[in-house]
Amino acid sequence: MWSRLLQKTSSCVLQVAASRLLRGSLGPRWTGLVPAAHRSYRKDAASTVELPLSPVTVTEIKQFLRSKDVAFQDGYSCLHIQSIFTEAAARKDTFSLFIDKTTGQFLCKDTLVEGSWEDLQDCVEVMQKEKQDFLSPHVLLRYSESMEEQEEQDRELREVQRIWSSAVPMGDVPEEEVQQIKAMFQITKISNATLKKFAVRLFRPTRSLVFPWFGGPDSSLKGVKLISAQSSQSGGVTYNHATVPRANSYHNLFGLHLVGRQDSEVVVTGHELDALAVSQAAGLASVALPRGVSCLPPMLLPYLEQFRRVTLWLGGDIRSWEASKIFSRKLGLRRCSLVRPGEVRPCPAEALAQGKNFSHIIRSSIPAAHKSIVSFKQLRDDVFGELVNTDQVAGVKWSRFPEMNRILKGHRKGELTVFTGPTGSGKTTFISEVALDLCMQGVNTLWGSFEISNVRLAKVMLTQFSLQRLEDNLEQYDFWADKFEELPLYFMTFHGQQNIKTVLDTMQHAVYMYDINHVIIDNLQFMMGQENLSVDKFAVQDHVIGAFRKFATSSSCHVTLIIHPRKEDDDRDLQTASIFGSAKASQEADNVLILQEKKLVSSPGRRSLQVAKNRFDGDVGVFPLDFIKSSLTFATPAKGKHRLRKVNAKVEGEEEAEEVVGGVKKEKAAKGTKAPRTAAHSPAAGSDGVNRK
Repeated sequence: MWSRLLQKTSSCVLQVAASRLLRGSLGPRWTGLVPAAHRSYRKDAASTVELPLSPVTVTEIKQFLRSKDVAFQDGYSCLHIQSIFTEAAARKDTFSLFIDKTTGQFLCKDTLVEGSWEDLQDCVEVMQKEKQDFLSPHVLLRYSESMEEQEEQDRELREVQRIWSSAVPMGDVPEEEVQQIKAMFQITKISNATLKKFAVRLFRPTRSLVFPWFGGPDSSLKGVKLISAQSSQSGGVTYNHATVPRANSYHNLFGLHLVGRQDSEVVVTGHELDALAVSQAAGLASVALPRGVSCLPPMLLPYLEQFRRVTLWLGGDIRSWEASKIFSRKLGLRRCSLVRPGEVRPCPAEALAQGKNFSHIIRSSIPAAHKSIVSFKQLRDDVFGELVNTDQVAGVKWSRFPEMNRILKGHRKGELTVFTGPTGSGKTTFISEVALDLCMQGVNTLWGSFEISNVRLAKVMLTQFSLQRLEDNLEQYDFWADKFEELPLYFMTFHGQQNIKTVLDTMQHAVYMYDINHVIIDNLQFMMGQENLSVDKFAVQDHVIGAFRKFATSSSCHVTLIIHPRKEDDDRDLQTASIFGSAKASQEADNVLILQEKKLVSSPGRRSLQVAKNRFDGDVGVFPLDFIKSSLTFATPAKGKHRLRKVNAKVEGEEEAEEVVGGVKKEKAAKGTKAPRTAAHSPAAGSDGVNRK
């Protein structure tokens, strides 16, 4: 009996493997996103994600299941079927295999088997062909791709066990020390019973709280998150996080192990301490996302399917509010409600400290589903929130380019930025540093480099990240590569001319899978060669720009589009009209950035960045840049070294200009007045004082 079963199982394994091999030999059906900074000696990193060129639809999934007589239940974000990887007698009436409606990827909660939609199709067909009741989980269980990766997984598992065994349960910590820790983390209202309930421990060497990740059918320890606290200048507290395994492999919903089968309501929070507060004050099931408001991995959606009501209370700021609206689309709008941030509705931990009424806050949450037409009464609180939180509404600030913060105010979701500059001026190098700056602050970034290879681009960004020539310091490569690998940075694997639909499908998939906030396309001209809409290249470009504009708005994702300029004389500055096919580009763009280069002037002062359009508040201007060759970075010169011009928007035909030296306004003149102006003071003048107009 056992030998026959083993032979049949082996036959199924071989057939599934052969089917997958045949599918791969039929042609390139896949394209992908490659996570940042993988070692060259890795054959295939396990975290490499493949994306289908033709995404499956939920209708196609249902049609296939019906054709194979596979019963399914229609859930909020997944379809549920009985697991084909467990014996029929053990299944009972449980539908424990979940198929993502958007991607077709599946997860069996009983065996933790996961794979693509094509994998599941192959398994169902082979199982029915062989007349089997189930398939062995080993058919699709992921094995390490290399010995190095297996060793890394074993090392991380040992580190998890070491930290957990070294940490002290809070019940075993002296009460005086417990109170000190609570005061440090500003959680004095969190009871010892709540800390014990969630199995929180204290890691004394770093005075960090240890939050466990229990997962799998046996609820075994899969990982840990260590959170330390330090006082901020504003009197609050700043939290530092560290996870084992690393962030790209840490897929925990903290608190999930406490959720019962009968629980139908859950509060999703952005921080572990918030989950503790909700559980204690509201008595509801509560979980915390693994990476806060920056990401909701789709592989966690099956674990939230059992809840008929999901309340997203991710924090008390604008960024959390925007994330709530995005995550509700993944979870299913009709069951989600959002807690709007504000003074009366801070994050759960702060609400507990202030003695807020949790039941009232949760009951007053706003349904995520909305009608196509709204009144000002429905928008009133949102408008007030933007007026109160002007700094947060302005977006994420750059740390390397303070002058961009002064003019653009910040990097905002849902906008389209057009960036241009002369050939060879360093457009890709500059925009890669701008994107890297944001990525280091948690902005999930996707690079579409169609002109240069991903290896060369990653090398440039790694040099900018480490601020040194790693060619001269190879012994430091692993140190910086490990840190760089932690960034939420991904690359599209396209190169050369591409079809716009293929690129948009990949971008949309990346937004769903990785919550991408920023997409860089380098450059527009590579989107135009595959289009056959018209012989008129300007009509083709207008279509492509319109598609990116629509994507940015509908996906709430910032798109930076690099466009080559028209050919101009070397002694002339580029203008908005210099952008190739500028009419549609400048109209659709929220921001227009121009990297100016004076080829007739030797460095320094050769390059400058001009903000020619800023739809957010209309502020435009230009500031100089110095290129640092050793680190491939750009820097704003020291105050007083170069003069900074700020050009205000035209009002009633008049143009005002301010000359700022060292950040201080020096003089002001308006067109049509008698105020004297030298050539060096003219906005069109170069650093040598020669008027370029």
